[in-house]
Formats: sequence, structure tokens, C-alpha cells
Amino acid sequence: MLTAIVLITADSSRIPEVAEGITQIPGVSEVYSVTGDRDLVAIVRVSDHDKLADVIADKMGKVEGVNDTTTYIAFRAYSQHDLEAAFHIGLD
Repeated sequence: MLTAIVLITADSSRIPEVAEGITQIPGVSEVYSVTGDRDLVAIVRVSDHDKLADVIADKMGKVEGVNDTTTYIAFRAYSQHDLEAAFHIGLD
């Protein structure tokens, strides 16, 4: 499984519509509206690099209102939340 973090610059008047459009793309698991020099951050999870290119370059980049994207591919995932959830499986 490949995970990519995509930073997105969008038309400021269309951020909610852009975010909604991106969430409809298969492979996109989450989209966050954020502060800073980017408008949105998307988390993409796919099985291989070809699918990553399909999601980001072929689909996400063509959502109306997306002006620019920068993609970071994750090598490893470290999550305290996931670790804690694993230890609590089956416990009330």
C-alpha cells in the first residue's frame, strides 16, 4: 500500500467544492482544509505507483478549482493512534 500526502492550492472561492470533488476520487481517503500557504491536504492510499499517478495527475489535477499540487510519498507510517487501537482490540 502506498500512501501519499498531497498539498493542494485551490481557488479561494471554491475550496469547499474542490474538497468535495477530491473526496469523490477513488483512492483519496481524507481531505483536510488547512491554514498556511496551501488550502487543502489530501491523503491518498493506493496499491501501486500507476494508481498513484492516476489519482493525483490524471484525476485530482483536473478537478475544477485545483491550481497546484505538491505530492509527498510516505516511506513508513508511525502512528500512536494505531498502536493504541491495536492494544485495545476486543476490550470494552
